[in-house]
Amino acid sequence: MTLITIRNLGVTLGNPLFSKFNLVVNAGDRIGLVAANGRGKSTLLACITGALEPSEGEITKARGLTIGHVAQNVPAALFDTAFYNAVLQALPADQAESESWRVDVVLESLEVPEAMRRRPLQQLSGGWQRLAMLARAWVSEPDVLLLDEPTNHLDLEKIAQLEGWLNALPRDVPVILSSHDRAFLDATTNRTLFLRPEHSPVFALPYSRARAALDEADAAEARRYERDMKTAEQLRKQAAKLNNIGINSGSDLLVVKTKQLKQRAEKLEDAAKPAHLERSAGAIRLANRGTHAKVLVTLEDAAVTTPDGTLLFRTGRQFICQDDRIVLLGLNGAGKSRLVSMLRLAIERPEAAPGGIKATPSLILGYGDQALADLADGDTPLGTIIRRFDVGDQRARALLAGAGMTIDMQARPIGQLSGGQKARLGMVVLRLTEPNFYLLDEPTNHLDIEGQEALESELMAHEASCLLVSHDRSFVRAVGNRFWLIEKKRLVEVESPEGFFASVAG
Repeated sequence: MTLITIRNLGVTLGNPLFSKFNLVVNAGDRIGLVAANGRGKSTLLACITGALEPSEGEITKARGLTIGHVAQNVPAALFDTAFYNAVLQALPADQAESESWRVDVVLESLEVPEAMRRRPLQQLSGGWQRLAMLARAWVSEPDVLLLDEPTNHLDLEKIAQLEGWLNALPRDVPVILSSHDRAFLDATTNRTLFLRPEHSPVFALPYSRARAALDEADAAEARRYERDMKTAEQLRKQAAKLNNIGINSGSDLLVVKTKQLKQRAEKLEDAAKPAHLERSAGAIRLANRGTHAKVLVTLEDAAVTTPDGTLLFRTGRQFICQDDRIVLLGLNGAGKSRLVSMLRLAIERPEAAPGGIKATPSLILGYGDQALADLADGDTPLGTIIRRFDVGDQRARALLAGAGMTIDMQARPIGQLSGGQKARLGMVVLRLTEPNFYLLDEPTNHLDIEGQEALESELMAHEASCLLVSHDRSFVRAVGNRFWLIEKKRLVEVESPEGFFASVAG
């Protein structure tokens, strides 16, 4: 059963985000919406809800269709509202009065603890705020559900819970979700839409298989374009040769033939289009200064504690060696970020190193945290680079431009940048630090798939030594070559992350 039909849709905001876009949404569709940051995913969802008028084309919806939409941000008007009331207010007034049980059913399905339900949204983590918005969208039981970056701010446990929740929805309810989480897309979708400025292909496959099919189609398109352009060039050469002969011999027939060959070449060139090239959001480049030390950090049964001294776990005897790419695994609150903070202190201020942690003196640290706290909101990207590094104005501008930042963005306060733009600025800072050891806490937060893959490639290409924390399963699988797991207040080494992933999903 068809619920939504989109025909020749186009939106232009300065530049065309997408055009000639067609899509049919049927009952049971679980559609993954994929594009780089700022390329129109949220805009398309807003068009479907009716919040935004497209520049061209039309959207037809089944009679009486209701749509639940979970946007990326919590409306400011809800910050002071308790979790439970925020969901209750999403119901029509008559239903809210007589059918408040609907709120309890939804909150139970999302496993929201009783104590959490009474707290104002502004006191909750980003992850719980996301689940509150999801509960608001679903409480009225819409016919279609639209989710914009639903895994933002969620830890691995909550992502697994969300996957289970989505897969348990009634099968006839279509879901369209935009996400940069490749493993999440694979687990929850059966169709994949790659949103592009012109032709936006759709595959009846989850992300990874759809991506392989897309890469194959793009490669075939590139080969066809090269072949057509080569043929056009040969036609032009033949035309030039016949033209010379025609002029010298005075043959009208050859002149006509020359004209025909030129027209064929022009027709072929006009029809030929290069394979789609994604306009890059900006390059990610890292550096690796290298070190002669084999052992970079030694842990001698260090105690990892909360700020008030409560023991979270002990490390046992562990070594971080050159070329190690260690992924730190553990449930939320197990102490991953605390260990990262202790390692940072031991490297940057050896005299204040916590007991049981010793870093080799030659370490130059590249540190990136999930909140990008090292980037001051009031500073500008250009000011940040010039003040921190001896690169000069021109070089700083070139580096920022290479990371996808226009002249206007370079002079804008960092607090006004999008999460993706801040993340790419953070990567420029990391590169200029020229570290020989990376500590990365949720480095793929805010990065689109292109950025995630670029970061993976850079870490592998430079054989960077690093310890990282990430809830991005695809990233962990691609980058890690050692895995440390925090369990039962001990740090243990495991062969792979799959057992942990399975236990969280359990």
